[in-house]
Amino acid sequence: MYANHQDQQILPGNFFLPFGGRLSENNRWVQLSYLIPWRRVEQEYSKHFSKHFSKHFSKHFSKHFSKHFSKDVRGGRAVSVRMALGALIIQEREGFSDRHLVQHITGNPYLQYFIGLPAYQEEPPFDPSLLTHFRKRLGPDVINQVNEWIVQAGLKDEQNGDDDQNNNEPPRESGQSEVNSQSKAEVQEPQTHQGKLILDATCTPADIAYPTDLSLLNRAREKLEDIIDTLHAPHKGEVKKPRDRRRQARRDYLRTAKNRKPSRAEIRKAVGRQLRYVARNLKFIEQLVHCTPLMALSRRQYRDLLVIGELYRQQREMYQSRSHRVDDRIVSIAQPDVRPIVRGKAKANVEFGAKVSISVVEGYTLMERTSWDSFNEGSTLIESVERYVERFGYYPETILADKIYRTRENLQYCKDHGIRMSGPKLGRPPRQVDREQKKMEQQDMGERNAVEGKFGEGKRIYGLGLMRTRLRQTSETVIAIQLLIMNLEKRLRLLFLLILGELFGTDFGTTVVIA
Repeated sequence: MYANHQDQQILPGNFFLPFGGRLSENNRWVQLSYLIPWRRVEQEYSKHFSKHFSKHFSKHFSKHFSKHFSKDVRGGRAVSVRMALGALIIQEREGFSDRHLVQHITGNPYLQYFIGLPAYQEEPPFDPSLLTHFRKRLGPDVINQVNEWIVQAGLKDEQNGDDDQNNNEPPRESGQSEVNSQSKAEVQEPQTHQGKLILDATCTPADIAYPTDLSLLNRAREKLEDIIDTLHAPHKGEVKKPRDRRRQARRDYLRTAKNRKPSRAEIRKAVGRQLRYVARNLKFIEQLVHCTPLMALSRRQYRDLLVIGELYRQQREMYQSRSHRVDDRIVSIAQPDVRPIVRGKAKANVEFGAKVSISVVEGYTLMERTSWDSFNEGSTLIESVERYVERFGYYPETILADKIYRTRENLQYCKDHGIRMSGPKLGRPPRQVDREQKKMEQQDMGERNAVEGKFGEGKRIYGLGLMRTRLRQTSETVIAIQLLIMNLEKRLRLLFLLILGELFGTDFGTTVVIA
């Protein structure tokens, strides 16, 4: 069963090191541990994980490290939320693989302190296989909630000027209940406007090969051939194996794939051949099912068979209609949730991955929407503003966004609620240019670049530029963790500036230095 792990909230000086010495409080992992409300996360989500979380974690945990726990019929003690969340933060911050992450944690006492261990240990704290369960069980909702707590605490500390005091204590539970107990009229109709809301969306590319119709059909054919071998294996020597012509199909594929500049007619001819090979293999599988049930297939093979059936239907429809568009188009057999997202960028006109809409408030990044299907980000403005009101209790003074957000519906909504939206008015531009209006527009464009900087930070420094997770839920969890890490790094930089201000007697927190 899941047990409360609040007793692991210790100070760096109390962390036991068998080789002597003590942890430095100036280490970045120690400072980051102060910025996360571990106790509140434990209190809030321990009841949600009491069944599923402990069931999966204790099973794998006790399998590899049962000698470190007392024998109990209820199984080993489940991994704490701090250990799960802390391990994922370390992994995404440093870009480690699952195995390398466990190796680094095992040899680094600061990382062990960050995940909540009371003393340094030479044994791995958990098995690398548990990281997949960490991503599944925490999920994007949990990560986004923790992210909002950190943002609210950061904004409050910046306003009060005491960012370095009581950072490890969880936010007041009573304050949360007071907000929930307010009337709906007070929350939905605030009387004040404060702050600027910056909105934008981007695509988080998945780690897949660039998909083409020919390569997808060839990959589907190869997987179907493996499925045929599996279904025919129990009857080898008794029943004649179907002639799938895999060698001829491979030669037909390579004849076009190795051609540097094949014509459209050659590509269409090769696609038609592969379609017929895939259809032939699907018929063979239908015949073999009468002799060998599908239970003989592995879970991955059965999943691939279902995906290939839909892929074949889509490719046949596009081939017959001479089109390259179909609803919910599959571009990867291993990751069928990935969709093509048309971005119109100079580097890549089409990207393949999840589309993410975010908002930036005072330099902090918040998740607004994550979708694997393409959507018009302009439709998220009203929803983002309403969520802004729920978070802070008032409407923003200004919304900074690009032209796609400037629809008539959004402009009317902003006008009704007294919100100024960046950009020129709709319709034909005036003959005489208003200098003040032009100056304000340029200033808004400069401030809106903050969201582009967040995209660049996430894609260049962290893992948003290439998502290596394969499952839909784990990918959404990793995206949410990336935003969480960016906010933690911002708070860490502000804390560093405040420390410098105390040392040198300068208010670095309000001074911007451009190097």
